[in-house]
Amino acid sequence: MKKIILDTNFLMVPIQFRVDIFSEIERICNFSYKLYIFDKSIGELKNIIEKQAGKNKKAAQFALKLIKLKNIVIIKSEKENVDALILSNLGKDTIVATQDALLKKKLLEKNASLIILRQKKYLQLAGKAL
Repeated sequence: MKKIILDTNFLMVPIQFRVDIFSEIERICNFSYKLYIFDKSIGELKNIIEKQAGKNKKAAQFALKLIKLKNIVIIKSEKENVDALILSNLGKDTIVATQDALLKKKLLEKNASLIILRQKKYLQLAGKAL
């Protein structure tokens, strides 16, 4: 069973780009998997709701609903920085779904598997998952 960790910004893709990330993950992942998110990502989403307006606020609100609807497993953590948590929790069966360019670069340097948004339309497996 593979572990797919969703980065905060990735959960905002459905509203920002009108892409159903869950059906897309199902389409590209022909193996069993479970979706995870760090508790700090939920904090980041709440922060966006408090401090931002417009599309970002709506995207963050929708992301919080998706976490509950899709039964995404919440990982309790000590560290504050979500990127650092993701980088320190990489295993051979871990795939990270992110939009963050810097995090993508660091993950590729660590030979990690990624799920990325392509052409603002569909998801693709990248890194060692290819």
